[in-house]
Amino acid sequence: MDRSRLTVRVGGRVARLPIVAWLALVWVLVWDRITLANAIYGFVLGLALLLAFPFPAVDPGVRLRPAGLVRFGARFALDLARSVLPLAWQAVGSNRPGRANSVIAVTLRTRSDAVFVLTAVALSAVPGTLVLDLRRATGTLFLHALGVSDDATADLARRQVLDLEARVVRAIGTRADLRALTGEENP
Repeated sequence: MDRSRLTVRVGGRVARLPIVAWLALVWVLVWDRITLANAIYGFVLGLALLLAFPFPAVDPGVRLRPAGLVRFGARFALDLARSVLPLAWQAVGSNRPGRANSVIAVTLRTRSDAVFVLTAVALSAVPGTLVLDLRRATGTLFLHALGVSDDATADLARRQVLDLEARVVRAIGTRADLRALTGEENP
């Protein structure tokens, strides 16, 4: 897609139309009435604001991939549903021997802040795991995981975290993130 078609140039100033449309939507929502006049006035006001106070170009490091988003959402919903029974069993049988919980460390393969944060949020949202600490410099998550009593179950929990990271990358990751998953050094 040609991004230059999504901009308006006036003199040396540039306003990106998606941001103008977003500002117009906010304007309409502020007035709490969806009218053509409010939408037009919001668009004009947003355009004037962006031309008077231009935003710097920012790349959030996210590339939305619809198929990956659908897969991530479906699997996240499945993980939520599947976590209920083991969590209930853990709560009921918590005084039985052999029911240990552990803190494990998992180093992610990507260094994208967006992937790091979404992975951590998704882990904490599913019952049974809780992110205790993040080390951005090393890309390491420290998790409290229920039902992890030996090295085999700890390794399984780590693999599940890395699988989640892969789903997040396939939903919002950049090409560099995708290469990090496969271990490629150069594009």
